[in-house]
Amino acid sequence: MSRKALVVGIDNYSGCPLHGCVNDACNVAELLKTHANGDKNFDVILRTDAVPKDKLLRDIQQLFAGESEIALLYFSGHGCKSDMLGEYICTPDGTEMSPGIKLTEITEIIGRSKCHNKVVILDSCFSGGAGNMPLLSNDKAALDSGVTFLSACDKNECAMEGADSGVFTSLLVNALKGEAADLLGNVSPGSIYAYVDKALSAWDQRPIFKTNVREFVCLRKVSPPVSCSELKQLKNFFSRPEEEFSLDPSFEFTNTPKVDHELIQPFAKSENVKKFKFLQKMVSVGLVEPVGEEHMYFAAMHSKGCRLTPLGKYYLHLAQKDRI
Repeated sequence: MSRKALVVGIDNYSGCPLHGCVNDACNVAELLKTHANGDKNFDVILRTDAVPKDKLLRDIQQLFAGESEIALLYFSGHGCKSDMLGEYICTPDGTEMSPGIKLTEITEIIGRSKCHNKVVILDSCFSGGAGNMPLLSNDKAALDSGVTFLSACDKNECAMEGADSGVFTSLLVNALKGEAADLLGNVSPGSIYAYVDKALSAWDQRPIFKTNVREFVCLRKVSPPVSCSELKQLKNFFSRPEEEFSLDPSFEFTNTPKVDHELIQPFAKSENVKKFKFLQKMVSVGLVEPVGEEHMYFAAMHSKGCRLTPLGKYYLHLAQKDRI
């Protein structure tokens, strides 16, 4: 099924121009076009001109038409709000009474969409109100199934801009490059939000994440730190989450008469050395930890052991259930 994205960045606002939105949109579009290995990802339409309201509205309607696997809208530009009008993403032809496209109008378009997954990412001021329905008490969100909103800031906050990029989108770009990927190399809206949230302090703009999904949504794949086949091997070492795997000096490849240092029996055995290298790799990605020692080398040389971390227990569960 198709994956399509509409990426919009507007700098050219009369009287109040921005400086990083076009650059942000170009960077996001380039990353969404392909996965990290070069395989095709999204069919992307990039809008970086002074797109008028009616044209942008038609683009958004067309984006969420049909039954695509996923339809993604990214917007970087001005946002505004008023008690009387509500929240908007602004277009260059906007007026005081009609600044652009109302966020509730986007929510209504998405509500009618038959696309399986609908993702909206907004880097604009006051964008945290996206997904809220004013007719509900306390301005609560009401999201249809398969809908995700990721906003740069809360509905009463401004989205900050750096020299040539928005603060939020600069983090979004790094997340899509792989800094928010899981061990399988998947970058999801949830992992992006977690990454951005940790990068911003309580004094910074606060990103907003709203979702109603029934299944995992991957926005981009990157090279995983460990392969699926390696993750599946965890069940060869641990049959239960709380089990410890025993080590001894035979697992350390330098513990051999060929290397000039103190030797400890049993000497290195090739089959154990191979297992130990695998376990050390699992340590490097946070799935395994030594028991009773700070480093795996000493755990082996002192005949201690190693065990799964909480994250390791999760991936063991996936391996045992053939979910990897």
